[in-house]
Amino acid sequence: MINAVGNRMTREIARQSKLSDQLDRIQTQISGGKKLLRASDDPVASRRIATIGKAQASSATWAANVKTASAQVSQADTALGSVGNLLIRARELALSASSGTTNPADRASIAAELSAIADEIDGFAATRDSNGEPLFAANAKQVRFDADISFAPVPAAGDVFVVGGNSLSTGLRDAAAAVAAGDAAATGAALTTLGDSISHVADTRAAMGLSAGRLERISDSLEARDITLADERSVVEDTDLSVAIAELNAQKLTLDAAQAAFARINRQTLFDLLS
Repeated sequence: MINAVGNRMTREIARQSKLSDQLDRIQTQISGGKKLLRASDDPVASRRIATIGKAQASSATWAANVKTASAQVSQADTALGSVGNLLIRARELALSASSGTTNPADRASIAAELSAIADEIDGFAATRDSNGEPLFAANAKQVRFDADISFAPVPAAGDVFVVGGNSLSTGLRDAAAAVAAGDAAATGAALTTLGDSISHVADTRAAMGLSAGRLERISDSLEARDITLADERSVVEDTDLSVAIAELNAQKLTLDAAQAAFARINRQTLFDLLS
C-alpha cells in the first residue's frame, strides 16, 4: 500500500513537472515571439523556415543590386544630359564659325571653347560611381537582379562616347582644328559629326531610361515577393499570441489545481492513507 502511494506521488510529481515545463515553454514562445524554439520541435517547419530564409537573403542581395544600379543609371543619365548640352553648344559654335563673316580672332576663340568642351566630355567619360569604380566601364558590367535576370544597367564607355569609330572628344578637337584653320569643308564635316553625336547621346539616354524603368519594375516585384515570404515565414515561425495566451492560462489552471490537490493529499497522515 505504501509503495503504491509512493508510486502515485512520484507520477504526480512528474506530471506537475511536465506541466511546469510546458508553461515555461509557452512563456518563452510568448516573450520571444517564436513558436519553434529548436529544430526538433517541428523538423518540416524548420526546413521550410530555412528555405524561406535563403530566399529572403537572396532577395536582399538582389534588392541591393537594384538600388545600386538605379543610382548608377541616374548618375549616368545626369552625366549624359550634360554631355548632350555640351554637344549642342559645340554645334552652335561650329555653325557660327562656318559663317563667312567670322574673323580669325573669333575662330580662334571658338576653337578654344570647342577644345575646352572636348576636355569636359573626357571628364564625364571618366566619371566614377559611389564605390569609386568607373561609371562607364571599358566593358559593360553585367549585374544579377533575380534568379533569371541579369543585364548591364549602364552601357560600356565605347558604346556611349564613341561614334563612327571616333570618340566624341576627338570629333570636337577635329572641329576645333577645322575652325581654327578656317577650313570650310572640314567644318561642314564636323557639323555632320556633331549632329550624329547629339543623336547618339540622346538615343543612349533613352536606352538607359528603359533600364531605369526595368529596374523599378524589378524592385516592385522583389518587394512584393519579400512581403509574401515574410507572411509565410510568420505563419510557420511566429507565435500566435491569442492562442498561446489561452493555452498558457489553461495550463496554469491545470497546474494550480494539481498542486492544490497534491498539497491536500500530502497533509493526510499515514493512517488516513491506510484506512
